[in-house]
Amino acid sequence: MLVRDMETFVVGNPPPHYGGRYFIFIRLTTDNGVSGVGEAYGLPFHPFVVVHMLEDLFGRCLEGHDPHHIESLWRRAYASGYTQNPDLSVMGVLSALEMACWDIIGKEAGQPVYNLLGGRVHERLRSYTYIYARPDDEKDVYFDDPELAASRALELVGQGFTAIKFDPVGPYTAFDGRQLSMAALERSERYVRLIRAAVGDRADLLFGTHGQMTAAGAIRLARRLEPYDPLWFEEPVPPDSPEEMAKVARATCIPVATGERLSTKYDFGRVLRCGAAAIFQMNLGRVGGILEAKKIAGMAEVQQVQIAPHLYNGPVGGAASIHLSTCSPNFLIQESIERWDGFHAELLVNPIRWEAGYIIPPDAPGLGVELRDEVMAQHPYTGTQLHLEMLEEPWME
Repeated sequence: MLVRDMETFVVGNPPPHYGGRYFIFIRLTTDNGVSGVGEAYGLPFHPFVVVHMLEDLFGRCLEGHDPHHIESLWRRAYASGYTQNPDLSVMGVLSALEMACWDIIGKEAGQPVYNLLGGRVHERLRSYTYIYARPDDEKDVYFDDPELAASRALELVGQGFTAIKFDPVGPYTAFDGRQLSMAALERSERYVRLIRAAVGDRADLLFGTHGQMTAAGAIRLARRLEPYDPLWFEEPVPPDSPEEMAKVARATCIPVATGERLSTKYDFGRVLRCGAAAIFQMNLGRVGGILEAKKIAGMAEVQQVQIAPHLYNGPVGGAASIHLSTCSPNFLIQESIERWDGFHAELLVNPIRWEAGYIIPPDAPGLGVELRDEVMAQHPYTGTQLHLEMLEEPWME
């Protein structure tokens, strides 16, 4: 069995755009007619540049090869162009190709991917969501109003969620980390205080940040948050400084989580050696694929570090995360885009199952998801923006 063809799809994600402005999917097909889907996440280029990158790497490293040979594909791509370094762009492209290969492998074997990576450990997966706006709300209303955020958090807990994430620190910029202002510190503490009062002990609070702070600034904030016992303090400093993040981890009793902007076992190995985090948040569309994420989960298990796969993209990357979580003993919790309904469900022949706060792993062979071509065709992305963008000027508050 050899991979012969690749299709690419840049799909616009309709408002309110939860999961990103667009999704980049691929479909591989073998010479005996088996197909598999994959998704690339968060590359720092225009999406149609990413399409050319996918076509280039496919042609050089995968076309005409057996999809079972994951390790060989990975090493060819990782060393492409004399690099051998955790390159986020290469790994985003490779992640899409690699997860599509696993989809093919699972279908050929008649098994869900998690059964080929050690088997099912978890019958269901605890999930969490950001405090996203309702369809008729203004998109960012809950980022600015802690009282409304607390009310919305209680509503989500009523739906079955047992963990809620939010980031009240303020915008993230190309010039972070920074010291937070007194106003930002007070606002952040107020968010946690009001949400904890609203949900009580019915839900964990996940304090999300996006690397906005210096280590010293993060420690100041952590001391304000500790009385409310968050489950984690996410990416408190920029991802290029695990040694600085380790200073935060040593200074607070709140577990530090990180990983959405890291790729490969080498990035995560550095975090482990520093003792910088208790929870790893790899994104399967960026980290280097499913097998690479499984290796990272194994490395983490040795040091009692848990995994909570990151998900701010489409449902194919979400499906890959679900397979990793299902077969990983050190799984903690899986990020969801609310209940996997809305456009995420419309894109799939069989939507991801979410029941009372938990994701139910699929039994179907491969990744267990198939894309609906007619829905993708109805939602082409034609813009020029990146998947996510940071402010390009320093933030003054």
